Amino acid sequence: MPTACDSLIDDIEDMVSAQDPTPQDRQFVRKNVVPRARRRNLQPTSEELHTDSIIPGTQKIWMRTWGCSHNNSDGEYMAGQLAASGYKMTEDPAEADVWLLNSCTVKNPAEDHFRNSIKKAREQEKVVVVAGCVPQAQPRMDYLKGLSIIGVQQIDRVVEVVDESLKGHSVRLLGQKKDNGKRLGGARLDLPKIRKNPLIEIISINTGCLNACTYCKTKHARGDLASYPIEELVERARQSFLEGVCEIWLTSEDTGAYGRDIGTDLPTLLWQLVEVIPDGAMLRLGMTNPPYILEHLEEMAKILSHPRVYSFLHVPVQSASDSVLMDMRREYCAADFRHVVDFLKDRVPGITIATDIICGFPGETDADFQETLELVKEYHFPSLFINQFYPRPGTPAAKMEQVPAYMKKQRTKELSQLFHSYNPYDHKVGERQHVLVTEESFDAQYYVAHNKFYEQVLVPKTPEFKGKMIEVDIYEAGKHFMKGQPVDPSKAFCPSIARPLEQGQVSGLTEEFAAPHQNGVCDGITPPTPSQPWRLHWEAFKVWWLGLVILAVIVAYVAERLQ
Repeated sequence: MPTACDSLIDDIEDMVSAQDPTPQDRQFVRKNVVPRARRRNLQPTSEELHTDSIIPGTQKIWMRTWGCSHNNSDGEYMAGQLAASGYKMTEDPAEADVWLLNSCTVKNPAEDHFRNSIKKAREQEKVVVVAGCVPQAQPRMDYLKGLSIIGVQQIDRVVEVVDESLKGHSVRLLGQKKDNGKRLGGARLDLPKIRKNPLIEIISINTGCLNACTYCKTKHARGDLASYPIEELVERARQSFLEGVCEIWLTSEDTGAYGRDIGTDLPTLLWQLVEVIPDGAMLRLGMTNPPYILEHLEEMAKILSHPRVYSFLHVPVQSASDSVLMDMRREYCAADFRHVVDFLKDRVPGITIATDIICGFPGETDADFQETLELVKEYHFPSLFINQFYPRPGTPAAKMEQVPAYMKKQRTKELSQLFHSYNPYDHKVGERQHVLVTEESFDAQYYVAHNKFYEQVLVPKTPEFKGKMIEVDIYEAGKHFMKGQPVDPSKAFCPSIARPLEQGQVSGLTEEFAAPHQNGVCDGITPPTPSQPWRLHWEAFKVWWLGLVILAVIVAYVAERLQ
């Protein structure tokens, strides 16, 4: 039976007619084909190629910090992590891509400056990231809407927050750090940092406090007491000395309360710290409230007499009126404060006691204020921080009946006049003292040094003195300082066991920076050991990442052209 195709084609050659092109003709035509470009679709698409893509870690960041030394320590850690990740920290806000604003909530003026800085940054179209106590305590403030926030216990995640903010995202990290449900002191102490002064290491020994002062907003941000373990603090101090530091500041909201949450105390910590302090280097103890230092006075007197510890203590009294102290919920009376001062002055001759006073607290009468004036007249404090009361939103004191503004200003002025009526250092002219040189004066005319009692002594601006212990003769005294003439400049003693980092250098990231000093005193100092967690080749990583992004852009461009 014939198939269906039998009637159509008898042979395969019947499919090719005489009019069809031969294979040679087809090959010739193929060689003369002119390719024609495909017309591109000029309509915008949802996936356009962006050549200005954000590459995190390549921008410039300007940081501003307000407030206490604890806040400054947090700022140093944040700057160090950002620099370690490739960001460039700049002192010029105009050239920065990101403004990192680290705030203080103690007084209204500090928050006003913070708020104005946010407004200015937005006007200049800067990326804004905020940190510190203000956003931690009041993250829902209107002027913080849409901004990324780094909580006071989340500073170890600053790089993540900045990265995401540059991408246009708003990130808010306000949680507390805990270990098995127990609140920790904060971020790790071995994070990289950029010290504002390479000669001074600020160590936060705890965060928060045990008080409930009615005027304090910081409590809302820092919370209850949480202390770092002693071994971590001692290791942080040891690493600092290996990086050329010659002075350590211990800081917190209340150093006297240290350790009560972890079964230890402040004297135990201090005795272990002094064991790792090199000869000639010094330790300065931060602020402590009267209640928690009372039970340690004997040990504290011994520690403050140690040759490597400044005979200096900051003990805020706030008011000499028991009635006002009760309204403040300060948990001590004026007699307790006097006992602390009298005991330490007796056991530590020459000790400097600094204190704070609030003028115009709600309910303060003229009689209350007179008691405070009498206290200042009695002790002639060489260092006195005078604060006009400002009601902070959300605090019990803000709801109390306020002292009229004019009266607060008048009392502040009267106390200031009393403070400036005496000169605490006149009797020291002619003395010979050993001083540690660590800073430069505001007018850049002198170096700033401190003697054993942490009294400020201005010395000639001789580069060889920086970071060294020198002997001076006091020849002039002012209200806040003395001036000293070096006895024998050639005998300057270097307490550092390594050369200090350069200004702006990241702590713990560079292995070889301890070239011996050339003055003969510090020759042979040993280089610091590296800090392991952050020893990464960040610059190489940044170049690799940039090259990868550029390659991706080129591939995408070529692929689109070939479509």
